[in-house]
Amino acid sequence: VVSEPRRGFGAACFAGLAAATAPVVAFMDCDASLDPKDLPAVCGPVLNGDADLALGARKASRGAMPLHGRLANRYLARQVRRTCGAAVTDIGPMRAARREDLLALGTADRRSGWPLEMVLRAGLDGWRIAELPVPYRPRTGRSKVTGTVGGTLRAVKDMRAQLARARAAANTKRSHL
Repeated sequence: VVSEPRRGFGAACFAGLAAATAPVVAFMDCDASLDPKDLPAVCGPVLNGDADLALGARKASRGAMPLHGRLANRYLARQVRRTCGAAVTDIGPMRAARREDLLALGTADRRSGWPLEMVLRAGLDGWRIAELPVPYRPRTGRSKVTGTVGGTLRAVKDMRAQLARARAAANTKRSHL
């Protein structure tokens, strides 16, 4: 267990990434919506050298995701496709990549924008991104993000900032071609 004094999803994930020693690392929401038994399948493409980042694309059971969560995820996946060309359908609450590559990616968001920032930066850097279906069940407890107005507004702010940064980076890359 790694202790991280800063609040935020990204802070917790980055602390785990920094402390990890394995060459491949994985992240997943730990609210019982995902099953850790699916991690080997998600890690497979990275371990086999077929992908640089593997995302678990949620196959939601009835009632597992609130409507605003499903709509936001679809919107974000579309923005990722438009911004960096990564063919994703889900931002992926279960993911795997090589530890050193993730550290070199230079993610800076330590709150709700961290998962989106990772996918955007990876896509802009030309990473091979794979998606694998993973069952998604109703979570245990209330979400700090989609379960509260304040959490939702913070997440929207964080993700808008990530999209704006990625669009600016993509435009800069295009202008240098």
